[in-house]
Amino acid sequence: NHTGISEFTLVGFKSHPGSQLLLSVLFSTMYIVTVVGNVCMILIIRMDSNLHTPMYFFLENLSTLDICYSSVITPRAALAFLLGRRSISYNGCASQMFFFSLFGTTEAFFLAVMAYDRFTAICNPLLYPVIMSRRLCVLMVVGSYLSGCINCTIQTGFTFSLSFCGRREINHFFCDVAAVIHASCSDTLVNELVMLAVCGSIIVGTALVVFISYGYIIITIVQMPSAESRHKAFSTCSSHMVTICLFFGTVFFMYAQPGATSSPNKSNTISVFYTVVIPMLNPFIYTLRNREVKESLKKQLKR
Repeated sequence: NHTGISEFTLVGFKSHPGSQLLLSVLFSTMYIVTVVGNVCMILIIRMDSNLHTPMYFFLENLSTLDICYSSVITPRAALAFLLGRRSISYNGCASQMFFFSLFGTTEAFFLAVMAYDRFTAICNPLLYPVIMSRRLCVLMVVGSYLSGCINCTIQTGFTFSLSFCGRREINHFFCDVAAVIHASCSDTLVNELVMLAVCGSIIVGTALVVFISYGYIIITIVQMPSAESRHKAFSTCSSHMVTICLFFGTVFFMYAQPGATSSPNKSNTISVFYTVVIPMLNPFIYTLRNREVKESLKKQLKR
């Protein structure tokens, strides 16, 4: 129900006109690093048969997801900052929200799946090959995407059922759910409650899986007799936890608390972390600090 509205204007970060070129260069650079880093990780994993394990299967899918996730938002934002063309069509806005919600939700489920994978590997090493079968890994990935589809359909459907009454400005650099709701002239209480209930349950549910898994992992690591084993396991877990805390901390602030739509300026800055920075950092945090990946990379370079 757009009542004649054919396009919106994204006004996020517009209050800093002198920094538009800098923002464009920054977003473009981070996007290039994101694509190159994640493509390299996909190629390394596919080319080395030693990395054809459940953990690297999930990492390969995470890299693919991060490329898609970043591509929905970052290139368009960089171009808008450079050219000053901040308009986006009504249908384009709905499409961007749909795919952003799809990939963002799927990433949350991926983090939970990867935490469970590490829990099984460290806490049940003898049963790991049996539990984490190829079939289960594929089902987990498919289930993550299906969960993302359900959430993005709900969020996009509810948001674009609102009226906008000639008000075209969205105080964000992309069509985020909370920002578009804030731009509506309808009563948005139901939408905010739906966002809080659905997104809150997804974020809290997946975060619980992550933190319970890592809780058991830490207990198991502490009980290991070998200092070398403890150090190796801790180094892997610590790098994973950095991204997990950053991702869940920012999305919880944005979607899983009451009044999430009331501070758009602060939301713009926080959104940069989970839309642009995290997809760029994931290849480095999850894989380039990994000894097996480093050895595989050296082997490929020698070839």
